[in-house]
Amino acid sequence: KYDQALTPDNYNLLSMVYVGWRISDPKAFFPKFANDPNKEPISKAEESLEGLVRSAKSAVIGKHPLADFLSTNEAQFVKIETETLDLVQAQVSTNNYGITIDFLGIKKLGLPESVTTAVFDRMQSERQVLVSATQNDGEAKAEMIRSSANRKSAEMLADAEGQATRIRAAGEAEAAKSFAVFQQDPELAYFLLRLEALEPSLKDRATLIFDQNTPPFDLLKGGPTDLLKNKPR
Repeated sequence: KYDQALTPDNYNLLSMVYVGWRISDPKAFFPKFANDPNKEPISKAEESLEGLVRSAKSAVIGKHPLADFLSTNEAQFVKIETETLDLVQAQVSTNNYGITIDFLGIKKLGLPESVTTAVFDRMQSERQVLVSATQNDGEAKAEMIRSSANRKSAEMLADAEGQATRIRAAGEAEAAKSFAVFQQDPELAYFLLRLEALEPSLKDRATLIFDQNTPPFDLLKGGPTDLLKNKPR
């Protein structure tokens, strides 16, 4: 049956255990429990054992907070059961009952109805605190990742813009040099531009039909000798 005991954090806990025992010393057992003609020795021993178990449960529950009994850690339950069994066996030995406790386990746990709502409310509140902490931690890490990505993106963009600026500057410098040369010899510049325009048309042994007076094909008029004549000096 259920027995009620108080935890260190002031919760009334209902508990029910199962016990396995045997007579290990008949010479001690029967004189102790066979002296009442109205009760069988086994029944009387069980009554005495119930009192010892009840006392041991109260003592052990009084050392463990409620969270230990709500834990999903099996090792925690084994520890509580072992503590209770050891206390019962110590009392049995002290009283020379001639009994050995082979096993003891927690069968059921419960809370009085008046306590259940308060416990669940507290558990829900604690869970919400944990959820909020987890969310805040996740958001903080996400913000760090976003900041790092934005910083790297800005660095890469700045580097690309720097390279583009350097390339444009180099191109403009080369163009300025060429322009300076062409300014000194405009006829040479015009001749080179006509050659450059002519080059794509003469690739892959192309056959062309055109007006020989149309630039830049007028450079070909008269053959290679005239082409050299047309070259500015």
